[in-house]
Amino acid sequence: MPDIGQPAPDFTLPRDGGGTLTLSDLRGKAVVLYFYPKDDTPGCTKEAIAFTGAADAFETANTMIVGISKDTAAKHDKFIAKHDLGIALVSDADTDICEQYGVWVEKNMYGKKYMGIERATYLIDAEGTIAQIWRKVKVPGHAEAVLEAAQALG
Repeated sequence: MPDIGQPAPDFTLPRDGGGTLTLSDLRGKAVVLYFYPKDDTPGCTKEAIAFTGAADAFETANTMIVGISKDTAAKHDKFIAKHDLGIALVSDADTDICEQYGVWVEKNMYGKKYMGIERATYLIDAEGTIAQIWRKVKVPGHAEAVLEAAQALG
């Protein structure tokens, strides 16, 4: 699992709207890479809407927002259209990238154990180095805290 000060593991994944997104192609901009469990669930929807609401401020801070889950790019397209989202969403269907970032974890709900994505956010600086990490994210106030950290990079 990468840590602060280390290079962010690179990836190329299918993205909303077709095509792919490669992390290293975004050098020169900071990147908010946020991992979330599932499109169109209450917490994930609130988080995506919060990041969308702050998208202009992130753009001003030279920062791109990228959400990542196991959902397909087609499902991401529906999620974006339904909630008028203004952020990039990529699909890690086989969870390789989630595992590299240490967010593919055992979860426990009502006594049932299963594997899933831990809500986590990585702030990656313009050189591709991890600047900050938030694990086990609680959605309220999170986008604002990440924005503040992104603005501090500039």
